[in-house]
Amino acid sequence: MSTLTVVCWNFENNGKGDPARRAAGADLLRRLAPDIALRQELWDADAHGHTIFNEQTRALGLQGVLGAESCTAVFYNPAKLSVVRGWTQGRGPHFVLPPTALTLRYEDAGPDSLPFNAVSYHLNYASAEQRLLEAEWLTTWADKGWTMPDATRATLPAILAGDNNSYPTGSWGDLPLPDLALVKNEPHRLHRSYAGPSGERLPDNRPDTAFRTAGLEDAALYWATAPHGDPSALSRTVNASDTHGPDSRVDRAYLTPELLPALTGFEVIEVDEDVSDHHLLRLTFDGDLLSNVLAHSTSA
Repeated sequence: MSTLTVVCWNFENNGKGDPARRAAGADLLRRLAPDIALRQELWDADAHGHTIFNEQTRALGLQGVLGAESCTAVFYNPAKLSVVRGWTQGRGPHFVLPPTALTLRYEDAGPDSLPFNAVSYHLNYASAEQRLLEAEWLTTWADKGWTMPDATRATLPAILAGDNNSYPTGSWGDLPLPDLALVKNEPHRLHRSYAGPSGERLPDNRPDTAFRTAGLEDAALYWATAPHGDPSALSRTVNASDTHGPDSRVDRAYLTPELLPALTGFEVIEVDEDVSDHHLLRLTFDGDLLSNVLAHSTSA
């Protein structure tokens, strides 16, 4: 059975200046053998002619596009995927940390199949209002039209994943929203909350609400509640701390609904804190089902 593996990881590419830490992160990614890697915080990867970035693409055996200011990147397997459009000039002006977005064709689905968008993003850490604005702009990648070979128009499916610096809305089995009074770091308490109608500060889950209002599905929640899914998909992606509050699921992946039938697995892979302060998401798609989805979308 053919598969397509997607990982999302907020891992500082420079390892906070520690080459051993950077090497450990690259080794973990290499062992997971992703077909698409949606990365955040690749600081310094553009220095000296993209030396670090090029080193990592070689180590992973992938090709990739590094976004503006080394904030985000998309790596992809050229044996399975080809780029049919990049969105460097089409991301909108409203991101503090610019996302990276590619329109990819899954080669097994055929040359006339519908491509899909793959987007790596990192929402602003300090402002709930800025995060909401950025989330709203990100939903435009779930609304991109595409002209098919027969001149009909279709909407591109989309995979969006990244660091949301905010909380999920909260549903069955999900981690509870934090009690802000127990978040000891006062700036962080501000950064992770917004003012409600009465002025009371509330845990910020508005980006999640925006994505879901736009029709995108939280892939972890979908898999946790699927008949053959696994509730552990809702595991923490950032560990609790005395200053910043409880375990949280700030790293999330969102899918347009037509991709959900092809999803056959979702895991949170815990990473040693000596390597990264974020855990890693891995999504697995059945390649045959994905091909059928893209072919069916074409005919539709």
